[in-house]
Amino acid sequence: MASPISKMKETSAITHRQKFEGHTDRIWGAIHLPGGQRIMTCSDDHSLRVWNTKSGKQIGEDWQDGKSGVWSIALSPDGKKVVSGSYDGAVRLWDIETCKVITEWTGHTRGVECVRWSRDGRRVLSGSNDGTARQWEVENGETMPEPIENIIASIKTHEEVWAVVYSPDTTLIATGGWAQDVDVYSIKILDAKTGKLVATLKGHTDMVRCLAWTKDGQTLISGSHDCSIRTWNTTKWEQTAVLDDHTGIVYAIAISPNDRIMASASSDKTARLWNLDNGKPISSPIQHAEQVLCVSFSAGGKQLATGCEDKNAYIWDVAAILREAGLDDLLSDPKAKKSALQVNATHPPIQVRPPVNRVPQGFFDGVPPSHSSARSRVSTPPGTTFIGRLFGRSSSDAQDTSPSSPLDWVRNLQKQHRQSGEGIELQGRSPAAVEVPYAKGKRRNACAREKRKRLLPLKNPTAGSSQPPKLNVVKPSSQPQAADSSSSTTPAIGVATTTTGTASMPSRPDITIKQAGIWTRFWLLICCASTEHTDGHH
Repeated sequence: MASPISKMKETSAITHRQKFEGHTDRIWGAIHLPGGQRIMTCSDDHSLRVWNTKSGKQIGEDWQDGKSGVWSIALSPDGKKVVSGSYDGAVRLWDIETCKVITEWTGHTRGVECVRWSRDGRRVLSGSNDGTARQWEVENGETMPEPIENIIASIKTHEEVWAVVYSPDTTLIATGGWAQDVDVYSIKILDAKTGKLVATLKGHTDMVRCLAWTKDGQTLISGSHDCSIRTWNTTKWEQTAVLDDHTGIVYAIAISPNDRIMASASSDKTARLWNLDNGKPISSPIQHAEQVLCVSFSAGGKQLATGCEDKNAYIWDVAAILREAGLDDLLSDPKAKKSALQVNATHPPIQVRPPVNRVPQGFFDGVPPSHSSARSRVSTPPGTTFIGRLFGRSSSDAQDTSPSSPLDWVRNLQKQHRQSGEGIELQGRSPAAVEVPYAKGKRRNACAREKRKRLLPLKNPTAGSSQPPKLNVVKPSSQPQAADSSSSTTPAIGVATTTTGTASMPSRPDITIKQAGIWTRFWLLICCASTEHTDGHH
């Protein structure tokens, strides 16, 4: 038993966007003209008419086609011409701007049920109740007075040909129709150049009334008097699906420009939209007062035109129907999305390199020299000590081509040291002995902006003293050497190294600074360390 929700969806009425009244007999064809503001219809009342899609009013006079009903019309690929097939067996080519017949082809002996253009616009294909399909050549606005000889003109494909269509590449022709005393009605596939039979598709149990080929050429779709729509694989020429929701003759089918939606017209007084991705109907049927005889999509696929036996034509809002059904995506082009993804995939994501902070050139110009000119020995590799990590170049800076800065001389010295493996003496403005307090018990940046304490040096340091142990600087050689000292009782502060170039860290992190010069104060300010003195006062 169907749920109330599904019942509501099935019975909800879809209203037309515009109605076109004026024909005096049934409408067999309706097409959209370029610009999206007009449609053209053809009728058994012997006329073609152009309509304004916004107002619903007829534009200009009727296009009269002699004294016979017009059964089929098709728009040229360039949108400038229209071809029509009539009950009198004539195929006529019309100029849209002048509303006049350019030429008239005669050759069929009975009414022309269907006309189609080749994709390149150079040929017109027609199917007739005389049992033949004919091709007509169009060149530079002129036409051949006779059909192309020895192609299809002399081949009878059915007792009556009701449907014809070109393959997208114009190499094949499909025909469908009626034959007497047969149980299975077939679709004939013919070579467009030679007219030879390529394949016969069997499955329908009554006359094949309409045909459509998808733009990719992989699927042929047929509608029949047996009330079914069938899809065929054109590689293996096999039936792939049967859509049997209609309860009457399927008079016409049309495929949306993106090959994802199909529309069908039926004698059951409905038109239907189908999802070609899964073969399912979209929403409820589009109800009409009488039999629906023709359907066509607008250029963007957002509107559908239908022609009815009630002598009226209608415009339906496909976009609104899809939106209500939650299938807005069917108007999109999956090939375009795939192409965009492939293009994006070919471009790797942009990696933003973080800015490297460098001291601008001339930053230290004018700084007075320190009061001390003592030397310190460095024998540890860059990166293993604080100073090494500060001045050592990272891998991201290896390719740096910026102008030299005042720090380059330090990098060059370290580079030479790494190559030689020996200790290097650096002469600069650093004080004789440098001690850095650990800022024990304070936040990391507490000393950057607070007053400094001067620490008094210990006169008689002992093993149990709270002062940190002092380490001698040695050269990486087999014989240890004594480091420079400021007194005989207090060894100089330095950094101890091993022969392998690795630093030996002190057991306690508390280090003080004696006689901190301007260079020392600057780097301590940058590194948020404290330049506390040994006198215990600020």
